[in-house]
Amino acid sequence: LQEKINKHESQAWLVNTGWSGGQYGVGERMSIKTTRACIDSILEGSAAEASTVADPIFGFDVPTSLPGVDSHVLDPKHAWENPEEYDATAKKLAGMFIKNFEKYAGKGSTDYTQHGPQI
Repeated sequence: LQEKINKHESQAWLVNTGWSGGQYGVGERMSIKTTRACIDSILEGSAAEASTVADPIFGFDVPTSLPGVDSHVLDPKHAWENPEEYDATAKKLAGMFIKNFEKYAGKGSTDYTQHGPQI
């Protein structure tokens, strides 16, 4: 996939179309209106020009603002009422990813752990 992205000078975007503002049952689903505004920003190019901050655990860049999107939902931690609860949940999820990556480590496989979450 990375070779094709490089060859065709493509971009890949991760868009949260799921839950925001807390764990399941506390937060709410991302609205269709917000999801569409994110996709529109990607397609028209403003997302690529947006200022970003790096997620400290997962490492991806998070835009700080996009047209038509409430900025507090862009950074998942800011959407949660309790930032400490977000941190604990993010670290738990990161640990699950790290444990899963262990299955693919070893001879004959590429080590992708450097690209995964960092706790």
